[in-house]
Amino acid sequence: MKVVKFGGSSVASGPKIAQIINILKSDDKRQVVVVSAPGKRNKADTKVTDLLIKYANLTLEKQNYSEIQTRIFERYAEIGEHFNLTVQDLDEIKTLINALPNQAYPNRDYLLASFKAHGELLNAKLLTLIMKSQGFKARLVTPRQAGLIVTGTPNDATVNPETYVNLRNLIIDPDEKIIFPGFYGIAPSGNIATFSRGGSDITGAILARGFNAGLYENFTDVDAIFSANPAIVSNPEPISKMTYREMRELSYAGFSVFHDEALIPAIQAQIPVNVKNTQHPEKPGTMIVPETNFKAQHTITGIAGGKNFSALYLHKYLLNKGAGFTLKILQILDHHKVAYEHMPSGIDDITIIFKKEDLNAELIDQICNEIQLSLNPDQMQWIDDYAITMVVGEGMQDKLSLCASILYPLGQKNISIKMINQGASQISIMIGTRRQDSEEVIRTIYKTFFK
Repeated sequence: MKVVKFGGSSVASGPKIAQIINILKSDDKRQVVVVSAPGKRNKADTKVTDLLIKYANLTLEKQNYSEIQTRIFERYAEIGEHFNLTVQDLDEIKTLINALPNQAYPNRDYLLASFKAHGELLNAKLLTLIMKSQGFKARLVTPRQAGLIVTGTPNDATVNPETYVNLRNLIIDPDEKIIFPGFYGIAPSGNIATFSRGGSDITGAILARGFNAGLYENFTDVDAIFSANPAIVSNPEPISKMTYREMRELSYAGFSVFHDEALIPAIQAQIPVNVKNTQHPEKPGTMIVPETNFKAQHTITGIAGGKNFSALYLHKYLLNKGAGFTLKILQILDHHKVAYEHMPSGIDDITIIFKKEDLNAELIDQICNEIQLSLNPDQMQWIDDYAITMVVGEGMQDKLSLCASILYPLGQKNISIKMINQGASQISIMIGTRRQDSEEVIRTIYKTFFK
């Protein structure tokens, strides 16, 4: 059995859905189908999930939402019309859209989660109708019916292990297609809770593990995962095969093709993941596989960069001899519920790196004030101009001159290196630079190792 997931761009219109049906017809093993909400049809378009978020906000603000209800339904109706479905066929979808404001929600967060999740739920209902009209034996299975239980916050949920027991008890006929909405699960209270944005990837991996699938195919809008961002490097080389941990490292730093958290259920069950293009399903795409018996073809597999970082630099003499210095920093961050990304340190220096979206000006001032009062550093500097580049590859292990090969060409271009850190796994090197240098760093390293 294969679990297949189709992203928002793959389900954005009637012709795109028709392509999905062709993909499912071409391989009987593609039996469990996970769908996202309809994405953009063109650059000027709006994703259905964003329309639902606006709908939720209008509801919370007690403003008129009739126009947004119509816009949301029209997206599904347009897809249905491509397959000659009538307005009457879509009555249930329209009713569910209009009924959202009238449901009981424990709080604002659960309301937002429920509104967002309906993008996937309604699309799964629609795809089931379409496939039945095309002669498929198709069955809609929702997270509630399957027992996909989640814990955590309403809009950043985590799968509960109980889910895998429930999925194993779900009976699937060999000749039927299961249509499953992505992105959300059911909290122990019975309320809907969503994964983080892009969470349909997570749903697909959960189902792949739960059903013990032989392969998880993740269909998107690119032919493969590339060794660098095509918006930065012209015609970068596609990656034919990579390991789970390579993908995790690269996703963290900016590879947006595949949700990094989605790999965890696949890793736990050692299920290979194949990222493919919906419009070119005949192409091999990129295989993401376990590390066992993997043989690297290149020193470096990929380079990724993120500009959404800030850092706090602290200098204090004899820092290395002062017990509890780092603990006090962590306690202050924990008090403000702020996660840090990295904390490279030296004899007298320590740098704490954060993602910018987790912070605001008031919070930055509070953290800096408390650190100053509690630790009295000799020097403290907030660095807002910060970018991180990740250089990743299983072939990097035991390459003694690798750092020199990376840093020398950057020095030739007068790029200032603020931080360099090699992980314990020895398959990644992290480089901190000014934000304005981030893209040039990626281009320079790519040219050194790939051209």
